[in-house]
Amino acid sequence: MNEVTNLLMDHRSVRNFEDRALSEEQIETIVLSAQGASTSSFVQAYSIIGLTDKAKKAKLAEFAGNQNYVAENGHFFVFCADLHRHEVMGQMENINVIPSIESTEKFMVAVIDAALAAQNAAVAAESLGLGICYIGGIRNNLEGVAELLKTPDRVIPLFGLAVGYPSKKNDKKPRLPLQHIYHENEYKQDETAYREELKMYNKIISEYYAERTGGKRNDTWTGQIAGMLEKQTRMYMKDFVQKKKMDLR
Repeated sequence: MNEVTNLLMDHRSVRNFEDRALSEEQIETIVLSAQGASTSSFVQAYSIIGLTDKAKKAKLAEFAGNQNYVAENGHFFVFCADLHRHEVMGQMENINVIPSIESTEKFMVAVIDAALAAQNAAVAAESLGLGICYIGGIRNNLEGVAELLKTPDRVIPLFGLAVGYPSKKNDKKPRLPLQHIYHENEYKQDETAYREELKMYNKIISEYYAERTGGKRNDTWTGQIAGMLEKQTRMYMKDFVQKKKMDLR
């Protein structure tokens, strides 16, 4: 263990922030750290939009399901898959890049690049003593988000990252056991062992919730997540992505 691994393993989402803006230096450090992430074939297919406008943050909070910490934080970043600049570079070089950038592969590259950059940003922020919370709720209304942020075709806002000085920290949620996540050489197929690992984790999560809520909640992980997946949400996504000229073909 070292300082970096301890920081990574001690992560917890923060949803209560002090009314204190990040400095320009902190923002720059976080963004430069994001840019230091690996990127597929040096494509750099992402952009980051920083929100300081209170009205826009309030609107994003509304889109995200009225999550107040989207509006009330030190700084709010939106990470976007971005193939717009690649269309521009094709025009600059007089090379037809459209079939490539409209492929499912390049869409995946853009999403992965953005996710890698965001995790670098998250770790950088936490290393500065700040708290973070990823916000997938902006995908509840990507038409509204795209209009608010004025994103062109081939740019998809993927998720937000609320960053700031924590006013309250939640307990760290227990993760799945290592042996359930890590497979060596091939994906293990022992269904009995697989189910037993999930049952063991259910017990851990149930106890975690019971302790955290004073016995008011004791749901299991499999029950919680299966119940969530039963509800079909954001089913418009494929149509929106294709409308933004990332055709997934």
